[in-house]
Order: sequence, then C-alpha cells, then structure tokens
Amino acid sequence: MATSVLLDGGHIIASAQAQSSQKDTQDPLEHARTLLDNLINRLRGREMPEGIVKSNGRIEATQVDVAAKYPGRLATLTVDEGDEVTAGQVVATISSPETEAQLRGAQAQVLKSKQALAEANALIAQRKSDLDFARADYERGKKQLADSNLSAQVFEQRRNKFEAAEAAYVAANAQRDQASFAIDVAESDVERYQSILVDLVLVSPRNGRVQYRLARAGEVVAAGQRVLTILDLNDVYLTLYLPADDAGKLTLGDEARIILDPLPQYVFPSTVGFVATEAQFTPKSVETSEEREKLMFRVKLQGDPKVLDKYHRQIKTGVRGLGFVRTDLKVPWPAELNVRLPE
Repeated sequence: MATSVLLDGGHIIASAQAQSSQKDTQDPLEHARTLLDNLINRLRGREMPEGIVKSNGRIEATQVDVAAKYPGRLATLTVDEGDEVTAGQVVATISSPETEAQLRGAQAQVLKSKQALAEANALIAQRKSDLDFARADYERGKKQLADSNLSAQVFEQRRNKFEAAEAAYVAANAQRDQASFAIDVAESDVERYQSILVDLVLVSPRNGRVQYRLARAGEVVAAGQRVLTILDLNDVYLTLYLPADDAGKLTLGDEARIILDPLPQYVFPSTVGFVATEAQFTPKSVETSEEREKLMFRVKLQGDPKVLDKYHRQIKTGVRGLGFVRTDLKVPWPAELNVRLPE
C-alpha cells in the first residue's frame, strides 16, 4: 500500500511504502500526517530546546490613512503606490474656490469692522465734547437759577440738553463696543477659513511607504474620504499565534527572533510588543484541559527600530516567516538564532 502526502497545490512531497504487517494496519491518514509533520520539521529547522517556542507568522505594519477633512476637488496627487514619504510631506491638495471666496469675504468684513470702529471712536470724541459743554452750561445754570438770574424754563432746557448729551455719549461707547465685537467675529471667520484651506493641503502624518492610492487628481472627494493609505515603516511586526500556556509565560519587552522565508540565512532581532488579552480561537467549552489547549493568543513581535530604520527600503509586508520566543529567559538562544543581518 502506497501513501502520498500532497502540499502546495498538489505537488507530491513525500511517499512511503508499507513493508510490514504493522504498517499495513496503521491508519493511512495518521501515517500521512506523521510524514507531513516530519517533513515540515526538516524544512523549518530542528526542534527547539525546552524554553524556546516557534510559530509561523507574517510581517505586518501599521497602516495610516490620509483622508480629506473637507469636500472638494482633488487638484494634485504627488505620490504613487510604492513611493516613500516623510512626515509633513505634501502628498495631495484639494481645491475649494468656495472656501477661498468666503475667506476673501471675511477679510473684507474685518476691514469694514475696523472702519466702523474708527468711526465709533470719532463719534465718541464728538459726543464727549458735547457732553462737556452741556455739563458746564448746566452747572452755570444752577448758580444763575440760585441768584435769580435765570428763568426756570431756560434751566430746564439746559438740563435736558445735558441729559441728552450724556445719553448720546453712552450710545457712542456702545457703538464702539459693537464695532469691536464685529472685528472679533470677522477675524474668527478669517481664521476658520484659513484653517480649512490648511486642511485642504494633505500631508503625510508619518514616515512610511504608500500602500494604496484610493483617488486620482481631478476627482471630487467627500469629507472623510480616504485618499492614501501609508505603511508606517517604523512600526513593523510579525504576527503569530501561540497556545495559552506559551503566551501566558511571555512578558512585554522580552527578546525574540524572526526568520523570514525569503531570507532564511538571516536572523532579525525583535521584542514581544503585544500579547492579546483574549483568545482568538475560543472553543465552545473550556472545562477540560484538552479544550483549554485549543486556546490561541495573538502575539506581536516588534521589529528593532534601528534595524527597521536601516533596512526600511527592503521591508515588505505580507512576507511569511518564523517567530521565536523564550518562555524561559534562563535558556540561551541557540547558535542558529544568533542575530545575523544583511551587510
């Protein structure tokens, strides 16, 4: 009886011929699984010593979206997919003639309000002069009335003129305050429209690489619409899944190692940057030890910042590889897992 194991789309990678009655009676499916496990172990390296755990994973990076805060027509888009960008670099601009017109109107309103303030100040000076004259005339009238040199009717006219001048002076001051408030409102409108125009210039929030270009120049974009997706090449990590027993022994910041499938000759340093607080694959029941072993926790091996900065042009997300962690920090790294970087 011949048993074949198929891998990667149907390519035959192992076969075995049963030659004894014991093998003939072995479950063919179980025998195939054993052959496959042995083959994978040979391809993926030797068994790890006690205290070191390995698992398959893939390289990922934090994605940052560059989106339009306000609607408008995309006037320019200066980057393409695969281009590297730096923090603060202008990557796109949005045209909004309506906002520019509103800004000019607000600026004109500021000038108009300042002119109104100047007129109010001039009016206050005039009303102050009228008030001073009316007050002096009223005070003279008091003495003349006491000396019987002024009739009561004329004195009443002077008093009424004084009270009218006083009210006009108060009104002029209120008019000045109103003009001052109008200036503040107009200037706030100018600042608001200027801030909108600033936000219409889209900049990269971080150093990274353009992953997706989701709009093109000339298109009308809505508020909140994504224009670009950028990979943060300073936040690259390998995501893997470990059983509950192994994940529970890890500590954030522990040393780790990464070997990528396309570059098996190199060993990259990393650290445990994240351990999920909840299992990703939770069985229906966790009452028995067999079921608890099925719990898998997501772990992120964070790339070393210095290494990422040096080799940022070679970083590619989606690459598969192996992640190695130590569940016992007293266990030294094997020679095969000593850090080896490209020249």
